[in-house]
Amino acid sequence: MNAPHPFVLPPEDRVLSPYTGWTRAHWEAVADGLLAAVGPYRSPGGALITLPGPTSWSGARSDGLEGYARTFLLAALRAAGTAASGRPVPAGLLEPYADGLRTGTAAPGTADPQSWPLIADRGQAMVEAASVALALHLTKDQLWDLLDESTRDRAADWLAGALRHEPVDNNWWLFPVAVGTFLDAAGRHHESARAAIERGLARIDEWYVGDGWYTDGHGRYFDHYNGWAMHLYPLLCAAVAGEPADPVRRERLAEFLTGYGRLFDRVGAPLHQGRSLTYRFAAAAPLWLGALVDATPYSPGTTRRLASGVLRHFLDRGAARDGLLSLGWYGPDPATVQSYSGSASPYWAAKGFVGLLLPDHHEVWTATEAPGPAEADDTALGLPGPGLLLHAGRGAARLVNHGADHQPAAGAPEPDDPLYARLAYSTLTGPTREGDPADNHVGLVLDGRVSERGRVEPLGAGPDWAASAHVPAPGTRIVSISVVRGPYEVRVHHVEAPAGTSVCETGWAPAAARADELRSSAEGIEARVEALVGTSSVATTLTGALGWDRAEIHPVPHGTAFGPAAELAVLHGTVATRRPLVSVVSLTWADTEPTPAPRVSATASGVAVGWGDGTVSEVVRDASGRCAVTHSEPAVRR
Repeated sequence: MNAPHPFVLPPEDRVLSPYTGWTRAHWEAVADGLLAAVGPYRSPGGALITLPGPTSWSGARSDGLEGYARTFLLAALRAAGTAASGRPVPAGLLEPYADGLRTGTAAPGTADPQSWPLIADRGQAMVEAASVALALHLTKDQLWDLLDESTRDRAADWLAGALRHEPVDNNWWLFPVAVGTFLDAAGRHHESARAAIERGLARIDEWYVGDGWYTDGHGRYFDHYNGWAMHLYPLLCAAVAGEPADPVRRERLAEFLTGYGRLFDRVGAPLHQGRSLTYRFAAAAPLWLGALVDATPYSPGTTRRLASGVLRHFLDRGAARDGLLSLGWYGPDPATVQSYSGSASPYWAAKGFVGLLLPDHHEVWTATEAPGPAEADDTALGLPGPGLLLHAGRGAARLVNHGADHQPAAGAPEPDDPLYARLAYSTLTGPTREGDPADNHVGLVLDGRVSERGRVEPLGAGPDWAASAHVPAPGTRIVSISVVRGPYEVRVHHVEAPAGTSVCETGWAPAAARADELRSSAEGIEARVEALVGTSSVATTLTGALGWDRAEIHPVPHGTAFGPAAELAVLHGTVATRRPLVSVVSLTWADTEPTPAPRVSATASGVAVGWGDGTVSEVVRDASGRCAVTHSEPAVRR
């Protein structure tokens, strides 16, 4: 079997890091290995790093700039962290990037094959300018201050294009913030730099919805950009500039991390949801940021366990098998990648190395690793702002989605995006692909096709529940309420459609490397799928508790990001007047101790759910459409 990566790493330290074995030395070795691997693809003048792979929609020159900018950020984090620890910066680390800055800014926007494209309205060069600016800020003493005046002038003028051009109306507003912060510190373009900072921060504040969450633009776009962009840039830029952290932003970050840390499982996997998943261990960035600005609810040992876990998770599974980060999840996977991505796009993973800014003696590096939240007993956290329900424990992490849809805020809805439209996402499974049945979905069967979810209308969330509605077809509506406890989610669907209309619901889609590593069965109204993942198995069940007629197992021919072989549990039923459809779904590691399944019954006011610990939950939707969940604790025997 081929090694998962070619990097030379130090021995594991299972005393300091009993969960991952990795230390700061491993992070530095991985950074050095990633940077060394891109060296052969550097242009003669060093301004472009054009990696093998597909060209993005921005073109080859832009992709070469992307390779330079994103790896420069990684090199800068490595250099700044080493300097902060009182150690010499590795020889040859920054010099190629100084050369590239001289060459790339020689004649921007011209036919000169080594020069960079100009920054334009909504152009990719604006994205890369932010990485260049942040890298220059991090290495101001070691690189910027040593450049000749002519190069500094040209570089500042090129970067200043980000201050006067229009960003895409989402997290892109933060790229002028990063550029402006550096130029202001460098004494260049002061007035326009300060204006860009204020403008960008004000714009993203309009999108804050509460509970530590921003939407990435005008709509319900909740995903990893909340951590690796919306929280990261404002606080990191201020920290690099030596400015005190904004107390409101620190508080928002801490609130976000309280839930976010639950979304990493026992093998280090982050949540598989949303776009740009090929950035992989950039998911560690907000974890480190919390320690950097003293805004984390986690101990230093837990922070490092989570961050090292996600880095090791991807490297152990072939994300950089030849030393280069591939476009995909584990290995290459075109279905995971968006059309704006090019061969160097995965190197936004550099953000995951923000922890290197914390010096060697910081507790985050010296404390013994401690378990992550998902490695404890099952917990739930409802977030009314984004309409999300976090559900984790015993090594597994899940997100129940009653708020994200990636739909335009106005106008006709667009086709469902599998990375946003599902009822639930996890660290153990990926969504099914186009052409296959949608996992974690409920819809009407109309003319032989299952309806899509479309725009999601959040209807509330509590400590362990969340609800939403969607319109599967004109004149119809489905209100869905999820309640979670232990490894189980109970889904209550109120379907407003003509009696007798067919309804279909699906569960999770575990995937494996080969079809013979899958086991599945369906009997009556219960279906089960189990998939071998490495040395462990992932198991899921889907049971029709009320109103469903039968269960089936459907093949998933195109697999998921987790493997080419997958199967899906499916329930079939029909609409009945004033009767909800209720299902019970679970997703666990197969080696965890079984938990009694909940018991579901209809009541005069709604649905009662009896849990294994004796608690009874009452799930109600009243005449006004309001959804609520109440609980009665088990009686204490005397």
